[in-house]
Amino acid sequence: MRLKKDSSEQKLKGAYYTPWQLADAMAGLFASQDISNVLEPSCGDGVFLDSLKNLNLLDRVRKLTAVEIEGDEAEKVRGRYSGFGQVTVRTEDFFDYYGRVLGKERFDLILGNPPYIRYQYLKESQRKMQSQILTSHGMKANKLINAWVAFLVACVQLLSEKGKIAFVIPAEILQVAYAEDLRLYLADHLAKITLITFERLVFPDIEQEVIVLIGEKGEEEKGIRIVEMSTLDDFAGFKLEQNGFQKLGHVREKWTKYFVSAEEMALIQQLRGDKRFAKFSEYGLINIGITTGNNGYFSITEEITEQYDLEEITLPLIGRSSHAHGIYFTPEDWESNKRAGKRARLVCFPEIPFEKYPDGHKRYIARGEINGEHEGYKCSIRDRWYIVPSVWAPDAFFLRRNNLYPKFVLNKCRAVSTDTMHRMKFNEGVEPENVLLSYYNSISFAFTEICGRSYGGGVLEILPGEMGNILIPRIEQIDTGLREKLLSCIDSIVRNDEDIETALNAVDEEVLVKVLGIDAEVCRSCRRIWKKMQKRRLGRG
Repeated sequence: MRLKKDSSEQKLKGAYYTPWQLADAMAGLFASQDISNVLEPSCGDGVFLDSLKNLNLLDRVRKLTAVEIEGDEAEKVRGRYSGFGQVTVRTEDFFDYYGRVLGKERFDLILGNPPYIRYQYLKESQRKMQSQILTSHGMKANKLINAWVAFLVACVQLLSEKGKIAFVIPAEILQVAYAEDLRLYLADHLAKITLITFERLVFPDIEQEVIVLIGEKGEEEKGIRIVEMSTLDDFAGFKLEQNGFQKLGHVREKWTKYFVSAEEMALIQQLRGDKRFAKFSEYGLINIGITTGNNGYFSITEEITEQYDLEEITLPLIGRSSHAHGIYFTPEDWESNKRAGKRARLVCFPEIPFEKYPDGHKRYIARGEINGEHEGYKCSIRDRWYIVPSVWAPDAFFLRRNNLYPKFVLNKCRAVSTDTMHRMKFNEGVEPENVLLSYYNSISFAFTEICGRSYGGGVLEILPGEMGNILIPRIEQIDTGLREKLLSCIDSIVRNDEDIETALNAVDEEVLVKVLGIDAEVCRSCRRIWKKMQKRRLGRG
């Protein structure tokens, strides 16, 4: 994968190439396969050709076409393989090559590591071809989509009837929203999909998690399987012919759900149809926190508040995970954060003429402009950069990025949050403490891992729509004494950083089993799902 994070010359040329150990392992999977006609659509330094040659597989190939857009790289590979009559190295943009051979040639094996180029770094001609490739297959084309997506779609289209594709691609295919159409396309066009993941980062120079996707065409659909490897050495014990496929849903849902077994998947589907559970979204409006455009400027300490006399235009702020001490955010918590020097206030300049602002407020705005705080995109597009929109106090908060587990917190002091947290406003008639209690159980924690996504460093990230899809038990009639006892227990455990499983044990037993009649084994199974997915995520940190 060529990582294109910015416009530096190195990254625009794609300096991150596939380690030879990974190329050898991928090529070795096809030692017993029919690979008469082979394509490498973005050959770079030719590492996959080298692997085929070193494993004595190149002699079995009738024709091998390698495409490389960079002239210098293509010439090097061409020179190394000038003595191999079956090898053709083309100095060409793959999108142009695809347009020429589509409908004229099919490949038994397409092997490689497509470029990972953001939309803004593509040439206009590449953008048009990418859009054409995607829309011609019923997929959306937008500025979020990386070049590797179009590469993958185009290459699947170039496979023969029983052709195979093996690509190194970003692990985000498993979960990100912009890959939804791609997941459905692959499910519709491949009989088998194998996803090989790794406990350690494969590319030492970048923090991009990658997977190996192996797709196989065929008449009989087998489904999908996820193979988790500790290191590249584990390829030695893996054979493509092995079984272990699960039925693949022809939907746009995340593929992270396939990290669980077929039996666990059946349980998940069963719970989704269980009327004793509801989605979070059924209980109220879930929205991102306040988008200030510059949290460092608008989130302030007591020192800044006093220096610029800003107290009257600030609101209590719960800014990040460390601000949320328990499952309630109370006035006492806020006072504690202020004393600790945390950024516990959000500046909310009023919609009045600037001339009427007190001198202190004007000085703080001037300080921001001197420091360039107003130049960020979200601030710069406002009529008055220092007036933050959509400021309202929610009933509850849900952390966007989490370590061991997310916190769902009731708002007890009319605080606001930045976009580090999601905010929830309950529907009329909803009892907030019932919803609070309903989240802290094994089933909801399992669905949190399933609905969320693994972010860099092993962090669990949850977006508002994903939070809305988390299943929580319907707790509509419960003894108030029991509820207060359990919530007090959970709050104490969270505040004292104790083992959250102690809280889950209590809620599972007292609410899920005794009140709702859920089978205790279902709770235990969901606990195992949660722990399994949590362990995998944290292992990537």
